[in-house]
Amino acid sequence: MKKNIIIFLSVIVAAILFRYGFSLVSNIMQGKAMSNRPAPNVTIQSIEEQSVIRNFEAPGRVVSKYRVDVLARISGYLQKSYFKEGDFVKAGQVLFLIEPTEYANAANVAGANVKNLKAQLIYAEKQLARAAELVKKDYIAKAQYDQMLSQRDSLKAQLASAQASYNDANRSLGYTKVKSPVDGKVGIINVTVGNYVSPTSGALTTINSTNPIYVTFPIDSNDFQSLAVSDGENNKNRKVELFLSNGMKYSLNGVQDFQDNKVDVSTGTVTMRATFDNPDNVLIHGEFVTVKLYANKPVNVPVAPVTAVLENQAGKYVYKLDENDLPQLTYVKTGEQSGHNWIITEGLKKGDRIITEGLQKVTPGKPVNIVSEQEMEKIKTEQVTGDSKDK
Repeated sequence: MKKNIIIFLSVIVAAILFRYGFSLVSNIMQGKAMSNRPAPNVTIQSIEEQSVIRNFEAPGRVVSKYRVDVLARISGYLQKSYFKEGDFVKAGQVLFLIEPTEYANAANVAGANVKNLKAQLIYAEKQLARAAELVKKDYIAKAQYDQMLSQRDSLKAQLASAQASYNDANRSLGYTKVKSPVDGKVGIINVTVGNYVSPTSGALTTINSTNPIYVTFPIDSNDFQSLAVSDGENNKNRKVELFLSNGMKYSLNGVQDFQDNKVDVSTGTVTMRATFDNPDNVLIHGEFVTVKLYANKPVNVPVAPVTAVLENQAGKYVYKLDENDLPQLTYVKTGEQSGHNWIITEGLKKGDRIITEGLQKVTPGKPVNIVSEQEMEKIKTEQVTGDSKDK
């Protein structure tokens, strides 16, 4: 029994040692093959700076310049509505009618009181004028004149009070016609005809202005600093392009005319706002869009060909040549694209040399054969010709 176990264990150990030895030999052979493999042909390019107008993309949201809740300013039964939900209305347009009879009657009573007091005041003025002549000739006592003067002044005060009451009654009567305070688009009617409304009833409907219209958007604080550095004091009225949710570009450009005075600590962004003309009401309050913000002044930045920038799970990278002409994997951060180049915001500087062609065969730290673009094209042509002959 023990002999069988010893044999079994010996076989297992032998198999492990054989596999290890085979793997070791395979690695040695593979290393020799790789060391004997000629260095891959590559083309290189020195990083240069380019004068560009920086632009930054960000998600945005359409916001009405004015968003107004239409309220009842008096109490009464809602008698009529003069619009349909979703209509575009003008400032001053009548939207609702609150039953006016009670307020019209109050205005009539107040008006009649004003007329009565005016008539009494006219009579008192005439009596006072006669009394003034009589008191000069001592036909009446001065005390009687003073009494008539007091009555005239009292009527003046009463007339002023009555006039104020009349104006207030007319104001309330005017409020029976609920008007739109702004141009815009009407939303849902919250209180329908026949209901009793008051100033505490809440919004009867809501109006969102449509032209002009705002778009608010956040911009990364680092990009904000880049804008501040490039534009200096000229940091207003930047050009803004707008892309709708379906990817189509909005036909009119906007102007970035506001920026917040703080960085949102939770997102690391600065809120900005652009104003757009919206004559055809294409933009709707609450819509999500994409904005592209342009700097006012050009700035010199390092650029790299798009084809030279690769990407893996850790991010974007290039192969940069060191002082020994050996390629080193170097991670970079890119901004927006400028033609056929990426704008490099971190990782490369002017004068750095990077590999632009032959990237697929490059191994970090291993020698490469640097050729010109013309030589690379010739090598490609020869390879294609050779492949065709083999077939």
